[in-house]
Amino acid sequence: MISTLITAFGLFLIIEGLLYAIFPNTMKSMIGKILNSSNETLKWTGIISAVIGLIIIWLVKE
Repeated sequence: MISTLITAFGLFLIIEGLLYAIFPNTMKSMIGKILNSSNETLKWTGIISAVIGLIIIWLVKE
């Protein structure tokens, strides 16, 4: 279980790192948009992302 979590975290870091390396200006722009978003928008975006992630994991594990 712990190795799966570490692997998933490593994959997350690889993908995020590649996005910053390949699209630095776009990532800066996205960060600016996030900073200007309301807390409510960020909260719901996080909740929806977490639910989608759980559904994907559940579908893959079935």
